[in-house]
Amino acid sequence: MSELVLLNSPRSKTDLFVSFTLLALQGFGGVLAVVQRELVEKKRWMTREQFVEDWAVAQVMPGPNVVNLSLMIGGRYFGLPGALAGVAGMLAAPLVVVLLLAVAFGGVSQEPWAQGALRGMGAVSAGLIAAVGLKLITALRHNPMGKPVCIALALATFAGVGVLRWPLFAVLLGTGLMACAWAYLQLARQASQTRGWP
Repeated sequence: MSELVLLNSPRSKTDLFVSFTLLALQGFGGVLAVVQRELVEKKRWMTREQFVEDWAVAQVMPGPNVVNLSLMIGGRYFGLPGALAGVAGMLAAPLVVVLLLAVAFGGVSQEPWAQGALRGMGAVSAGLIAAVGLKLITALRHNPMGKPVCIALALATFAGVGVLRWPLFAVLLGTGLMACAWAYLQLARQASQTRGWP
């Protein structure tokens, strides 16, 4: 039995809205770790490989990554109403929470304990994202580009942005074009082997 047969799907647009609302309320400084755990491991709406592919598309689209992902997943299962339900779930409750926090934080934002709390939460968020990245490396073994090439592209992107301080757009454009060209060649080679062509 294939892995796809064992996947679940959202029961309704309400299920999408509630699920994405709960996801949004769990995140601080990004919800990648929470989204991957909930959608792949708990709800089983997608495989790790599907998550990696959808997350890559969500990252290159304009706007917040996880909102783009909720739009794609909602649209996949329920069309435009599902896409709107997913996006509404990601934005409605967090908007209220952020407005309340902004009012509360405004009075204490210059206090040393408040600044320290924000720095500490930033470090926790970075650790969660790194842990998810390491967990998702196993999904690359099924990627047509090959695991070594994927890792090399990730390192090149990190070096360009993090070490050399090149503009993000230029680095993503360069590595993205290389990745697309390599993926096209690999998929064309696989297709020709499937058809029995040389």
